[in-house]
Amino acid sequence: MSPSASDTADQRCLAARLVDGPRLSAPLEAERRLAGWLADLDQGQAAAISQRTTQFPRARELLLGIAEASPYLFDLMRADAARAIRLFDCDPDRHLAQLIEDTSRDVQAAAAEAEVMQRLRRMKSEAALLIALCDIGGVWPVMRVTSALTELAVRSVQSALRYLLRQEAARAKISPPSLEYPEENSGLIVLAMGKMGAGELNYSSDIDLIVFFNMDAPTLAPDIEPQPFFVRVTQGLSRLLQQRNGDGYVFRVDLRLRPDPASTQVAISTEAALHYYEREGRTWERAAMIKARPCAGDAKAGEALLADIAPFVWRKHLDFAALADVHDMKRQMQTYRGQSGIAVEGHNVKIGRGGIREIEFFAQTQQLIAGGRHPQLRARPTLEALEVLASSNWITFEARDEMTAAYLFLRRVEHRLQMVADEQTHTLPDSAEAMESFARFFGYEGRAAFADDLLGHLNTVQKHYGKLFEGDPTGTAQLPAADYNAGPDDSRLIAHLTSLGFKKPAAAAKTIQQWMVGDYRVFRAEATRSAFVEFVPALIAGLADAEEPDDAVTAFDRFLAALQRGGRLISLLSQNRDLVALVALILGAAPRLGDMLARQPQLMDGLIDPRFFGAMPDQRELSTRLAATLADANSYEEFLDRLRLFGQESLFLIGTRILSGTVSASQAGIAFADVAEGIVNTVHGLVTDSFATQHGRIKEQQTAVLAMGRLGSREMTATSDLDLILLYDFDHDTPDSDGARSLSGAHYFARFTQRLISAFTTRTNYGGLYDVDMRLRPSGRAGPVASRLDSFAQYQEKEAWTWEHMALTRARVISSSPAFRREIELVIREVLTRPRDAAIVATDVADMRRAVALEKGEGDIWDLKYAAGGLVDIDFIAQYLQLVHAARTPEILDVSTLQVLDNSARLGVLPQASVEILRSAGRLYHDLTQILRLCVTGKFKSDVAGDDLLRVMARAGDAPDFSSLEARVRETQGEVRRVFSALVGNGS
Repeated sequence: MSPSASDTADQRCLAARLVDGPRLSAPLEAERRLAGWLADLDQGQAAAISQRTTQFPRARELLLGIAEASPYLFDLMRADAARAIRLFDCDPDRHLAQLIEDTSRDVQAAAAEAEVMQRLRRMKSEAALLIALCDIGGVWPVMRVTSALTELAVRSVQSALRYLLRQEAARAKISPPSLEYPEENSGLIVLAMGKMGAGELNYSSDIDLIVFFNMDAPTLAPDIEPQPFFVRVTQGLSRLLQQRNGDGYVFRVDLRLRPDPASTQVAISTEAALHYYEREGRTWERAAMIKARPCAGDAKAGEALLADIAPFVWRKHLDFAALADVHDMKRQMQTYRGQSGIAVEGHNVKIGRGGIREIEFFAQTQQLIAGGRHPQLRARPTLEALEVLASSNWITFEARDEMTAAYLFLRRVEHRLQMVADEQTHTLPDSAEAMESFARFFGYEGRAAFADDLLGHLNTVQKHYGKLFEGDPTGTAQLPAADYNAGPDDSRLIAHLTSLGFKKPAAAAKTIQQWMVGDYRVFRAEATRSAFVEFVPALIAGLADAEEPDDAVTAFDRFLAALQRGGRLISLLSQNRDLVALVALILGAAPRLGDMLARQPQLMDGLIDPRFFGAMPDQRELSTRLAATLADANSYEEFLDRLRLFGQESLFLIGTRILSGTVSASQAGIAFADVAEGIVNTVHGLVTDSFATQHGRIKEQQTAVLAMGRLGSREMTATSDLDLILLYDFDHDTPDSDGARSLSGAHYFARFTQRLISAFTTRTNYGGLYDVDMRLRPSGRAGPVASRLDSFAQYQEKEAWTWEHMALTRARVISSSPAFRREIELVIREVLTRPRDAAIVATDVADMRRAVALEKGEGDIWDLKYAAGGLVDIDFIAQYLQLVHAARTPEILDVSTLQVLDNSARLGVLPQASVEILRSAGRLYHDLTQILRLCVTGKFKSDVAGDDLLRVMARAGDAPDFSSLEARVRETQGEVRRVFSALVGNGS
């Protein structure tokens, strides 16, 4: 090659085209990691990388940034240095195209399924690294990145399906006209949905597919039943793409956007699908179909199916029902307007306020309204949709430009988040320190500069999204004022309620009439009745904003009937109309919270505190509030009453935030635990002092409250018990207390512990505080209620069972002097870091899981704790890993299950693929458990649950509807159980 040709090639190579890169947070650590990798390589590879980083300094910056901030990408580089060198030297567009073509050819020539899986996975790894380098280095703009990811996904699906159909042809199950393209005329349709359909896949995206088949599939052998055949092919396709092995996976496949996924097979006939969409299809499914695109299988049949579905998606006329559907979508997508803030730390750039989903929804809503009459609006990609909406005068060009800029920025943020660990996450780090590091990985000088840009875009999106349908979209402003006394016989009132979105206006009118004239206890004071009558128009408007207005009216009626006194509450609601829809949700989805509000209307005070929808209060702020609440209590009984009121108000406020989607499950779990910890600490101090006034103190006495279970791991729910152990110590030479009613040693602390438990469990005018469970103490129910520290240490050393050490992994001292805390923590650490036989521990854990299954059952998928593959499986895995590995790598230890999983991945004691399954499952289960504990007493039964609750659960599980959620839960439990069985043995 001539020098000029060589120079030209150098300029085309990826390393030469880098224009951007990360900023380092810890340069010395990054240098150490990079140097460590190079030292492990053979001399030639190390020299090659050094030569390129010297020639192209930005390549070195990029490598250092990845070494510091992205374990996933750094692992890809370390796994194959030759690949990294090859990518830095390549023309990225040509290399990606050639990589895909070569792999597609190799897959079709493969002799066995294992070879197909290997080829596809190695293609994915190389492409993932190439695309990330082009994204981080500024070689490709973000939409080129998304199109590359989409092309990779589409060709992977096509190659895998083509291989499977060739195998079926070899078995004479199908007779395709062409063996090279066996999908042609097969009647098998694979639709790409969501971002894949639109050509907008994100970096670690699942691929959303729906698989359909024609019952009269032309190439199917005469004796083959279509449904079992195509279901088996679909399952094979999913397996080839997402089953994890030593080479990783290709794409996670989500088949749950099909009609009623909890009740249907993974492949569904076109006839059944069309019948479903015609009879039962919902607005979210219309929106999903906007982006649907045939990506594999029988292309002609796919286009024909989309044409058949088009009348369901694109309606020709705008009527009140269509507008009501759009409003339902908006309400379900949104939390409560003006009540959840835009943030930096912990903000979800996909579903949070001002996020990607709001931009997509901004476009899709208007496409749904007008796309039937204006076919040019039927664009799949989001940015193309914004463009045609602007050119067709549906939105301003300013809105197009600002939403486009925000979309491009937020997609880049999303990709950078996912490049850290190849995790399908959209949530920014939740601490300022971690946010600083991420901002620098994203290329900013620090958090402040990143936050300015982020908040600017989020607020811009929120501004435009908030204007959607503002004004008077249904024309109700022109209607005359309604007479709410008139009842169901008044046609004008019925028309008015219908226009507001009530589907049963006559029933609503009758209930409202009863409010105006009925004998409710709360209206015994004439002033309260008068205030309520004036409030009714605003109340109806607020209830109309609920997700199901008719159910909201019914729930509010029950609430009114239960109210003992409510004048102040009604006044608050009338002055804060935004709260009405929130109260409607509380009443409809969480009757337990509604009952609390009916008994104690003052709980509403917390909802109008401007701090309520801001950051969750930390332990220090909670302690300050609790101290203020208790400051002027005049007696022990009043002290207990105020404690209970504080606890119930805290539960109500945290519960309301869970329902409204403004805190995550992990944040809620920590908040519940912080409240409990503050109360425990306060009660511990109170009981210590009051007990001493009667019985005195023992010389050098120390007591500590050890939190176990969900309080210990800070994963509490609204109904969690307090699992506690009380530990003590004293001067053993002076065992008697010095009070008027002296007690000796163990007897003193046993009585003290009983007094402590009584302070939590005694019911006062405000009910109970917490149930306390002390069965995790040494020897359980048979042992003393309090343990001396040396006895506790000896028991753990010589007598405790494996299951007791499993429980000890969550032990956390929550109330103690600093010195005594350190002593206890040292004892616990020594127990947990003891060398253990992994096989014995595995057997014990599996035996324990079987015992739990026998006692509690494991067949109910909605018993998320005890179901096979549920929370207990994940907890036991984390506890097993700590007991087995803590002796060698004590850094694995943590009271939080999810943190233990993260530690396990970092330390290499559990495969990344398994960690990803468990971490994703744990988050899903915690999200749903928070909702269920808040809203359901007893067992959850989906067939009798209210619509409000099912919608809240679907939203919490990030599913479009409850059927999709149920399918996800079943699949997730199967994956978790497989990991559990592979690691510790069969727990069933």
